[in-house]
Amino acid sequence: MIHPTAIIDSTARIAPDVRIGAYAIIEANVTIGAGCTIAPHVVIQGPTIIGENNHFFQFGSIGAAPQDKKYAGESTQLIIGNNNTFRENVTINRGTVQDLGKTVIGDDNWVMAGVHIAHDCIIGNHCILANATALAGHVIIHDWSILGGYSLVHQFCQIGEHSFCGMGSVINQDVPNFVVVSGNIARPRGINLEGLKRRGFTREQLNLVKKAYRTLYRTGNRLEQALQELELLNDDLGTLDSLSLFLKNSERGIVR
Repeated sequence: MIHPTAIIDSTARIAPDVRIGAYAIIEANVTIGAGCTIAPHVVIQGPTIIGENNHFFQFGSIGAAPQDKKYAGESTQLIIGNNNTFRENVTINRGTVQDLGKTVIGDDNWVMAGVHIAHDCIIGNHCILANATALAGHVIIHDWSILGGYSLVHQFCQIGEHSFCGMGSVINQDVPNFVVVSGNIARPRGINLEGLKRRGFTREQLNLVKKAYRTLYRTGNRLEQALQELELLNDDLGTLDSLSLFLKNSERGIVR
């Protein structure tokens, strides 16, 4: 299950059923969990911890040093969860000591060809990053987010749960939960209605999210005023809880 041309450091910890293709390189301080597939010519550098059932397609660069001029060789990490797919030419960098010291990717994510995930990024679960999406350092992508092809995300931005960033979006501020954005520079275009339906939101919840969007973008409210109104709108299920928390924690401001 390991091609004879693969080069694997003696300190790497690899589950017995991992498949490793031709000319792949697994360097020191790498852990790879059960059920993973490492295609030909993938390079994985450590310290990197990879969970189970991940598929790395050919020519990926996983766990390389951060592209940060302040980086001075410190021992930082890349941590990847379970059931993720990383297509061709994906590049993922480790963290820096100026932040958490680690880049973290959760579970069940779909990362398409040519995507770059820079140092100290945190990606949740069930996210889709389409072809050639590029995340600068310190970006946070929350669960169920979708970024269309060639999306660009400025450092320290956050992308909220269930949001959708259209193809070619240039994002320099936070994208709130549920919101669709597109353009250069990205602007709000409505709510991710189809995505929310697919994820089981009820009609009542969808109507509530629509009201929240109008409160945030259509009334001329300042953010502080909008937050107060969102708390009054919220239902017993707490449908808007995560949106309110996201807005309170926004440091770069939200797309307008």
